[in-house]
Amino acid sequence: MASKKFTLLFVSLVVFTISYAQTSTDWGWNWNDSSKIPVEKIPQYNEFINNQFPYPAKPRDQWELGVGLGVPVLSGDFNSAVGFGATVTLRKALSHTFSLRPYIAYYTNSASNQTGYTNPSNLLGGNSVYGYKNNSFHIGTDLITSLNTGSYYRGNPTVNFYLITGFEFFSTSLQQTKDGVTSSFSRSGTNGIQNNVGVNIGGGVAFKISNKINLALEGKGTFTNNDYLDTYTSVWSNGNDAWWVGTVKLNFNLGNLAKRVQPLWWINPNNYAYSELNAPKHMKMPKVVLPDADGDGVTDQFDLEPNTPAGAPVDSHGVSKDTDGDGVPDYKDKELLTPQKCFPVNNDGIGTCPEPACCKELKDQISNLTAKPVCSLNDLPSIHFKKGAKLSKEDERLLDAAALKIKANPDCKVKVVGHPTASKAAQQLSYDRVDAVIKYLVIKEGIAEGRFIFSYDGGVGDANTIDLMGTVEDGPNTVPAPHPNLKSKQ
Repeated sequence: MASKKFTLLFVSLVVFTISYAQTSTDWGWNWNDSSKIPVEKIPQYNEFINNQFPYPAKPRDQWELGVGLGVPVLSGDFNSAVGFGATVTLRKALSHTFSLRPYIAYYTNSASNQTGYTNPSNLLGGNSVYGYKNNSFHIGTDLITSLNTGSYYRGNPTVNFYLITGFEFFSTSLQQTKDGVTSSFSRSGTNGIQNNVGVNIGGGVAFKISNKINLALEGKGTFTNNDYLDTYTSVWSNGNDAWWVGTVKLNFNLGNLAKRVQPLWWINPNNYAYSELNAPKHMKMPKVVLPDADGDGVTDQFDLEPNTPAGAPVDSHGVSKDTDGDGVPDYKDKELLTPQKCFPVNNDGIGTCPEPACCKELKDQISNLTAKPVCSLNDLPSIHFKKGAKLSKEDERLLDAAALKIKANPDCKVKVVGHPTASKAAQQLSYDRVDAVIKYLVIKEGIAEGRFIFSYDGGVGDANTIDLMGTVEDGPNTVPAPHPNLKSKQ
């Protein structure tokens, strides 16, 4: 009897075996969006964003409000008719797999004209006709276990299969009919209302219509602690009565999507890991460094000439270039474009053809252009000091005349040479005199300081004479004073 009722009520759930689960490639949320992270999870979010923690923070998700209509059947001592039921649920995710769903429900169920073997009066030897009507109000909470949220082979589900387990309280009012007479049924101390508890077991499937609405089909059994829900208990069958309910539900997601994601049972928890593997956006990717022993820019794996000298030009295979194909690599070849008619070439890549006259002339011209410059500034005066390092009026006139020649030869530098003896005082005095000459020509005559070379010759010349000589050499235009504590007093 019970198995027939069970089959009738749960025929709608055949969808478990014939439906197909489509998937969505839409994540459902962006791990980088802090607007969907609750305040208490922000520390974890910050650590994750900064690659200090491997797991993203759990986002806020929407609640689900469900409204359903069903067909309850009471499994007891009578062959009950299919009744009517209505339910309102409110579901909240604990994780991607588990969620809690409190609910309220109303069931009504009845049986009439029970005769024959199933008639309790016949079991007791009577011939009365029995019936009943049951009105039941339920309040309880179910734990919903989603079976296919997480997957390694697809994105977010669009069909959600789930199991139902829970506990409820319900209050029942009963009417009993006997031989056509209807009366309120009450047991001792119940006053016509029976309060009971039940344990729920069932399953369901939800089909996602949009990101806000889904349609669900459920079957649930509630096993009670009462054998009088059909107004009768049999001496032959004293098991407690049970409710079997098939329900069609329409569920609505509640909450602002700007601050919440969809309910977590519609989001595959593996989305982040697989999206990162496919197109990394968060992972710190180390810079790939491939070995290149000879530093020619071609990694050793593809280098056909792994020992190319440093700086040698190579092709895409790491082989030294030989532009003219003469067998001498470019980094050794002193004649990069040797004509083939001049082959063979020597070890420097130079062919056997004589050098054209025009080329020899051109080389000579280039050689002349690149020759070292010659300075003809060779008649500069010497400055004679009588004492100290102060220039006399005559010395200044000599330097004024020298300045005109220096300015007329801009490619020349001027070496200003002192001739100190070995004593420290003589060395410092010679330094002061050279410095006085250079400063006069720079400050008074406006000649660039960089054109002068500050020099000593170790006492070869006259210690009281400072010589000026034109040159193309380079040298310092200033040197540190050898003994500044012995500086000459003008």
